Amino acid sequence: MGHKVHPTGFRLGIIYGWQSKWYADRHYTNLLHEDLTIRRTIMKGLADASISRVEIDRDANHVVVTVHTAKPGIVIGRGGQKVDELRLTLERLTGRRVRVNIIEIRQPELDAQLVARSVAEQLQRRVSFRRVLKQSVARTMQRGAKGVKITVGGRLGGSEMSRRETDMEGRVPLHTLRADIDYGMAEAHTTFGRIGVKAWIYKGDILPEPKAPPEPAEAEIEKPVPVGAASSAPHEGPGAEAEGAAPAEQAAPANSQSAEQ
Repeated sequence: MGHKVHPTGFRLGIIYGWQSKWYADRHYTNLLHEDLTIRRTIMKGLADASISRVEIDRDANHVVVTVHTAKPGIVIGRGGQKVDELRLTLERLTGRRVRVNIIEIRQPELDAQLVARSVAEQLQRRVSFRRVLKQSVARTMQRGAKGVKITVGGRLGGSEMSRRETDMEGRVPLHTLRADIDYGMAEAHTTFGRIGVKAWIYKGDILPEPKAPPEPAEAEIEKPVPVGAASSAPHEGPGAEAEGAAPAEQAAPANSQSAEQ
């Protein structure tokens, strides 16, 4: 049997970071459930705002909530009224000061969570699942994706027996760790049961940045020697002995001539 691995969790710490950034020793369970409550509240209260993900960053008594959405106007509201209401709601839930940041998603067709949610909403409106799959895949590829795969499973078309259908274009290298693969999952609540939707979008590779060569230590740097100092310095070592031996060799022939005379 195949063992399916979550594409995002498989790449955590390699090319992706965590969506909750905090550390706790004793109260880990309470903070974890608090994160789940924050995400559940935002997703339920802003269901029509096309929210992809919610990132949470904690300090001692401060929580920063970052909402990634394709419709920031709905989240902000007129004059920022909805953001203030959301912030007050989260402060009552957590008992801490909360700051809410809104980040706009420029291309929702390249966000797997939004693509899966879009397919699920169309299935709830009883659109043909084959048409939905083909249109969603084509729209994502037109936006510049290198590969996309969408799978739907359940009582498709209201049939008695559930089945699974997949549409794919391009390549989706799930085993390549450097591959930037966005993954999303949603559910369509229809009159004849739930239909699950999964989407994988391959956007290219994330290569590590080249490291700069290490700088040489101060001891390894050669200091230039002044020209005058080299000529005036006294000669020492084996070179000096060779120079001092030259006059003695020249005087030896003169002594031998006098001895012959």
